[in-house]
Amino acid sequence: MTAHANLRTSVSALMGASIADAGGVVLGHVKEFAVAPTVDAAHIQGLVIRRKGSPRGPKGLSLVPIASMHLTESGAMQLRKDAAPVELPADDSFLLLERDLLDQQIIDVHGHKVVRVNDVDLIWEFSVESGPNLSLRIAEVEVGVRGAVRRLLKGLPASTVEGVAQRIRPRIIPWDFVDLIDRDPARRVKLKIEQERLSQMHPSDIADILEELAPAERQALFRSLDEEVAAEALEEVDPKLQKALIEGLDSESIAGIVEEMDPGAAADLLSELTEERSDAILEEMNPEERQEVEDLLEFSDNSAAGQMTTEYIAVPHTATVADAIRAISEFEGDLESLTDVYLLEEDGRIHGILPLVRLLLTTPETALESLPAGHFIVCHVDDGVKKVAELFDKYNLRALAVVDDHQQLAGIILAEHVIAQLREK
Repeated sequence: MTAHANLRTSVSALMGASIADAGGVVLGHVKEFAVAPTVDAAHIQGLVIRRKGSPRGPKGLSLVPIASMHLTESGAMQLRKDAAPVELPADDSFLLLERDLLDQQIIDVHGHKVVRVNDVDLIWEFSVESGPNLSLRIAEVEVGVRGAVRRLLKGLPASTVEGVAQRIRPRIIPWDFVDLIDRDPARRVKLKIEQERLSQMHPSDIADILEELAPAERQALFRSLDEEVAAEALEEVDPKLQKALIEGLDSESIAGIVEEMDPGAAADLLSELTEERSDAILEEMNPEERQEVEDLLEFSDNSAAGQMTTEYIAVPHTATVADAIRAISEFEGDLESLTDVYLLEEDGRIHGILPLVRLLLTTPETALESLPAGHFIVCHVDDGVKKVAELFDKYNLRALAVVDDHQQLAGIILAEHVIAQLREK
């Protein structure tokens, strides 16, 4: 395909521009920009115009396909010979840029934040493949002051507007990276949130984005997340927002998310709900995950047990390094939070605690209890949060084992949980 010089323009520059027929008679003025995401999400399919003498409202609008147009030497838009506007489909099959994108909140997937669209940059592309062809590509969205100024100065000569706009540093997001937050789930398929990009974000960044969004967009985004990503993000937001995010979901959907959460975080979430709502969610959970969460729900939030998780690696003290590595490979919790392997007696009491790094420095057949474990610190399930914080500070801990009245391992507290609680206070 042989390409000629391409011309840059924008939604604000073309909005209200006239389109003429092949004879030069003005047919109407641009009211919208129609994109067919299922066909080609990167180009404008056609311009929506209101023809002269047409009634107000949707029935008076027509669609001018870009393929049926050409640009005159002066840059005016004109229909090709024998081309004519077509009826605008009433089935809402198009994404309309002015209606669906301008002033809407979108996710800047690289900046990890929510921004507002002020304008959309477009590029006229020309080719001579099987005859002269014209297309209008969506280049990027303007999310800074430059786009806002263009719209503010709308109506002034294009050269004047662009002269002012070019003095302002642009803030743009390439169209390939745009994720539209549509408040109507039925229309979200038009420009779908890309799960791969979201799943690559840190849960804290997703949580920040959820907090910045307006309620309707927030719900649309949260419902688009898969269960694992939703669970990680839910753990990072405050209890009030947690309740708001799951408010419109049915018990089965919430149960799927809760099963992916850390048991301690899941228990904290359910403790904030009404007993009836909490019981309905627990009823939908798998028996094993349900039992873990129910056990934790019995403890006070102000106790060590209320802070602990039951996701940890524990093996018999008679095990070998190979046994511990096998246990790690089968672990279904958050691997990034693992710091130690807990060695247990036959009755569940702690025999020793081994840092994971020790396993990397010895052979698979080595007995774990033969490795130097050093001293280990534990707390009781009923110890208060103040004592827990003091132990973390005094011994510079990354994790703290929690034992019951029989000195059996009940769970562990991670440093990140203690830090989060201190921040809340």
